[in-house]
Amino acid sequence: MAAKSRRFELTLLPERFAISRLAPTAPIPGWAMQGVFSSITRTQDELSVVCELARVPSGAQSQPSWSILRVHGPFAMTEIGVLSALASLLVEAKLSLFAISTFDTDYLLVASETLSAAVGALERAGHKIHRSQTA
Repeated sequence: MAAKSRRFELTLLPERFAISRLAPTAPIPGWAMQGVFSSITRTQDELSVVCELARVPSGAQSQPSWSILRVHGPFAMTEIGVLSALASLLVEAKLSLFAISTFDTDYLLVASETLSAAVGALERAGHKIHRSQTA
């Protein structure tokens, strides 16, 4: 079945997150590896960290207040269009997206102030969003 026509299940993580930028040669800080979710990417231009907002120290270059929707996986590495199928709905709703892919699945980060609109767009398309009791 093509990913575009599939209906996915996603879970809203209850925490709020930040996307931070550090110098490309900076050591990975301890706060970046704690909590229920973190993603660390180093390129020649930057060290990018996504982690719980509460763990980011003041003064760090960050974009705060992001919410994360985890797509229920796992998916085969050869499966085509999972992220595209979900991202296109957010694009149609004129919502910004920051995506992270792992070995097993994808994570959609949306600005917390647009979370309701993002969830609405996904649900109207037939996707199921599971909400935590604390979300």
